[in-house]
Amino acid sequence: MMKEGTRFLVASNGKEEVESDARMGMPQPPLEDNYEGELIDLPSIEEIHVPKRDLQEVIMNRRSVRSYSQDPITIEELAYACYMTQGIKEMRPKNTFRTVPSAGARHAFETLILVNNVIGLKKGLYRYIASKHKLVFMEEEDSLQDKVLEASYGQKMVVNSAVTFLWYANSYRMTYRYQMRGYRYMFLDAGHVMQNLYLISDQLDCGTCAIAAYDDDLMNKVMKLDGENRFVIYVAPLGKLKK
Repeated sequence: MMKEGTRFLVASNGKEEVESDARMGMPQPPLEDNYEGELIDLPSIEEIHVPKRDLQEVIMNRRSVRSYSQDPITIEELAYACYMTQGIKEMRPKNTFRTVPSAGARHAFETLILVNNVIGLKKGLYRYIASKHKLVFMEEEDSLQDKVLEASYGQKMVVNSAVTFLWYANSYRMTYRYQMRGYRYMFLDAGHVMQNLYLISDQLDCGTCAIAAYDDDLMNKVMKLDGENRFVIYVAPLGKLKK
């Protein structure tokens, strides 16, 4: 059902197309979802020093790793992974330019992090606030890890890792401009984010594994997302390699 006031365009192929909210002059959604709680400082990208790697070597060595050591990662390493997958290089009034590409620079994603083993951080769920390059603590429920494990169909890497990234999409941030085609763009964008995590994991002496096999309804419920306007789009653990 189309909302009242919806207008149509006639495309070059003669088909009617719904005019986007952006073209109708409606206010655009915020560049970042609201958050509550005290912000936790992260080291700036300029302060973080990681080993240099040859790009060709990194790409050739890229692989999925499902088993990790019990060694923790540092908050510097976590900050680096956050910035290199969703960090903002330039923020403008209507869009952001980040370390990954996005259709129309819409950047529909927010980053949730299940912390299992990070030096200086207690276990629980955090969110990366890209505009501030900081974390905010979300939840410390005792059964949280178990719930994420269940929603991941028992894939133990999500709780045996140092952290597990859970990116969720705010769909209207993309469909505001691209309508239904925006869903295609969001899934393409998710691949860009994941590839960056694969590449930088080598620098951190870590491994990662892209996870798309999870119970959507249950994972969204655990993350307190409505599953329609906001939903988990990709999951990835990150942990130190076994020696």
